Amino acid sequence: MRKMHALLLSSLLVISACTPVFDNREEVIQETKDESNNQSAIIPNYNMSEQDYRMILTESSPKVSSARTVTTNQMGNRMDIDEFERGLRRHSKEYFSPDDYFFQPGQYLDGDTLFTWLGREGNVQPDEDQDPEDVEDGLNPELNEEEASEEEFRENPRYISNIIEQNYLVKKDENVVELSGVTIGISLRTVYNFTADDRSYSVDHSTEELLQKGKEYADEILQRIREREELKDVPVVFALYEEEEASSKIPGKFLSKAYVDESSSTVSGWNSINEKHVLFPSDEAEENHFDDAQIFSDFRKEVSDYFPNFVGMIGNGFYVDNNLRDISIEIPIQFQSESEVVGFTQYVYSLVNEMFADHYNVQINIHSMDETESLIVKKAGEQEPFVHVYE
Repeated sequence: MRKMHALLLSSLLVISACTPVFDNREEVIQETKDESNNQSAIIPNYNMSEQDYRMILTESSPKVSSARTVTTNQMGNRMDIDEFERGLRRHSKEYFSPDDYFFQPGQYLDGDTLFTWLGREGNVQPDEDQDPEDVEDGLNPELNEEEASEEEFRENPRYISNIIEQNYLVKKDENVVELSGVTIGISLRTVYNFTADDRSYSVDHSTEELLQKGKEYADEILQRIREREELKDVPVVFALYEEEEASSKIPGKFLSKAYVDESSSTVSGWNSINEKHVLFPSDEAEENHFDDAQIFSDFRKEVSDYFPNFVGMIGNGFYVDNNLRDISIEIPIQFQSESEVVGFTQYVYSLVNEMFADHYNVQINIHSMDETESLIVKKAGEQEPFVHVYE
C-alpha cells in the first residue's frame, strides 16, 4: 500500500487546521451484548465525523452483512454499488439519527434468502411436507427463461436487481444494544438485458414504471419480514433506487422513500427524492446546469493549458433539490517525476481556490494509470482545501 503524506504548500500555512481532528487519547470502546443472538460487540467511543454513524464491531473487525455477496453479483456498475449503500445510510439519517443510533450491516436477511427473492416467481418449489403458501418465492415475474420468446421476455422483465438490508441499533442499557430500526433498499433496473433465440436484446424502463413496481415490491417485502420474529415489531424504512446502465460514468439515483412504524404492516406515505448525479462534460450539464458546466469547462481548459500530457477529465456533480452539493473530478495524467506531481498539484490547488464556490464540496483525484498521485478536498464553507500527495 502506498504511503500518504501531507503536501506542504506555501499558501497553506497550518495544514492541521484543515484535517479531521482526532483525540490524542487512546480510543475508548464500550463492550455491548445483543440479547437476541447473545453475541459480544464493540462500539467505538468516537466516530470520524458528527454526520457519520458509529458502527457496531466484533472484537476483531466490523460486523459484515450476512448477504454481503449479493450486491456485487447483481449490480453491473461499480458506482451504483457504492452509491446504493452509501445513499441508504444518508437517507436513513432522517429517521435514525447518528446521535442516537448505531449502524450495523444487515444481519437478518441472508444471501440465500435475497437471491431467492431476486429470482423469478415460480422458481422455488415447496418441500413435500411444506405448505406452498409458506414458500418465499422470487419477486420478479414468472417466466421460463430457457424456453421464452423475445416477446415473453419483453412482457415479463426482471425489474428488481438488488435488495440491501441495513440495521440501526440503540443502547438499551449500559451493556446491551437492541435493534430499533431497519432500512431496506430496493434497486431497480433502468435497462433490462436478455437473450432470446441466441440474440441479445434490451428493454428500457421509465422512472414512472420503476416507481410503481418498486412500491409493489416494498409491500411484499414488508409482509415477508413481518413474519420474522426478530423483525415483526421494528420500524422499517424503504428506499427505491434507479440503477444506471452498466457503461455509465455516473451512478443512478434514489427515487422515493417511506417510513413504516413498528406497528404497521403496510407501506404508505411515500416521499419523492429529488437528487441526481450529473456528468461533466455532458449535454445534460450544459442544458440544465449551465453555470456549473461553464466553471468545469474553464477549469478543464486551465488544466490542459498547463500540462501537455493532460489526457482528459470528467466530473460527477451530485445535486439535491437542483442545488449542487458535491462535485468529484478525476484528472488522469502521465507524470515523469515526483516533482511534476507536486508542481501540478500545487497548480490545481490554486485553481480550486480561485474557481470553485464555497457552498459545495469539491474533491479532485489526480492519478496516473491506476495509481492515485494526489488528492485535493475542499469542504463546503471552508476557506482552504486539504491536500495529500501519495508516494
